[in-house]
Amino acid sequence: MNYMPRAFVLFNVDSGFEGQVLLELRKIEEINEAYVSYGTYDLIAKINADTIEQLKDDITHKVRTIKNVKATLTLIITE
Repeated sequence: MNYMPRAFVLFNVDSGFEGQVLLELRKIEEINEAYVSYGTYDLIAKINADTIEQLKDDITHKVRTIKNVKATLTLIITE
């Protein structure tokens, strides 16, 4: 079985913008799940890529640049 790089990304967003950021996340092709969460983090998303380099690039340039995202925590999933 081929390994597909994956990660969960946890988000802190500006108060009141959870829904807007969630909609933007769901537009990104590489994100196959995204949800609002309650607690320390406001949102969680699962992202897939073909390579670990692509995963890092997608998180850096597509995910973390969404307006009203204050901070992220990335958890890369291993087999």
